[in-house]
Amino acid sequence: MMIYDTLAADHRAVMQLVDELIATPEGDEFRDDLVNQIRDELIPHSRAEEAVFYNSLRALDVEKDRLMHSFREHLEAETLLRTLQAKSKMDLETQKTARKLREALHHHIREEEGPIFTAAQETFTKEEAEMLGDAFDQLKGEVKPKGIMKTTIEFVANLMPARLVDTFRKGHDQAS
Repeated sequence: MMIYDTLAADHRAVMQLVDELIATPEGDEFRDDLVNQIRDELIPHSRAEEAVFYNSLRALDVEKDRLMHSFREHLEAETLLRTLQAKSKMDLETQKTARKLREALHHHIREEEGPIFTAAQETFTKEEAEMLGDAFDQLKGEVKPKGIMKTTIEFVANLMPARLVDTFRKGHDQAS
């Protein structure tokens, strides 16, 4: 499947979970499950998207400023998600944070599926877009079982210039 279809399907799945969370009353024990499902979809999606899609475009010098903005939006969404997790564990009101997460994701998805997808479609052939989709799916599966520290390290690695990533990862693998 082409990368655009894969990413768009993930976007819809995460938004559906967030909408379900907003619709679930405070105090309902299913809310914790929803927050965990959002985490299990959003974090692997973000790391794989950054590594495969964003960095492929950055390597070709396509939409670099917009991509860096997208990295910041990933960080914002993950910060809201972590806030949701903490509030949920402490039985604090989460609706406001869930709505903020929904707004942040909606904004991000609109920008990504608009100008970034357009630039990518002008850059990648159909075959390349399919290869990126396959690479994304594979990496997403590898990211899913990693904890918060490892996914944070991967976020930093995805931001780095490609020539420094291997050295950075080796240093962190030895430290763990």
